[in-house]
Amino acid sequence: MQNISEIDELIKLISKLPGLGPKSAKRIVLKLINNREELIKPMAKILAEVYKNISRCKICGSLKSNLEGCNGCENNKNKYNKICVVENIADQWSIESSSVYKGYFHILGGTISSLNNQKKEDLLVNSLVERVKKDKIQEVILATSATVEGQTTAFYIQDSLKNINVRISKLAQGLPVGGEIENLDDGTLVSAFKNRQSF
Repeated sequence: MQNISEIDELIKLISKLPGLGPKSAKRIVLKLINNREELIKPMAKILAEVYKNISRCKICGSLKSNLEGCNGCENNKNKYNKICVVENIADQWSIESSSVYKGYFHILGGTISSLNNQKKEDLLVNSLVERVKKDKIQEVILATSATVEGQTTAFYIQDSLKNINVRISKLAQGLPVGGEIENLDDGTLVSAFKNRQSF
């Protein structure tokens, strides 16, 4: 195989994406190179725009346009009395696509033990506490994964909210131990939301 540094670097980068290894990355790179005008050129343009214009909201943790603001907390016309706390945006998208939940979302951006040298503040728990107070939230639904990290994070959030008069619930049956929210089917999510229990 030819050793072209740009191609090698691109393969390495693509193989870091979820579900892709070096072989899949090589196939993708070949497809891109063979379709330069249709794929590489527009992809390079949109990637640059995403890098420049899309960031994570420091209040709710969702993705926001730097040009238009955050739809999740600034421009939301609907007023809800509950907020669902998830680990990442993929979890939010999974729950939204199931149509089982109508309310605010709060995306933590990880779990406590997966933060390595980062601070707990990076999880936006302080922001969650402020949102619960400001928006007069009556129920906080903890939709963290059924992993050790997810449960540890849930307990940390519960402790952070202990001085606020708010119901704290946790998703119920249907969540397998060690299960990730984003990998669950709609039926399992519906069951988990309907049968949530006080935490």
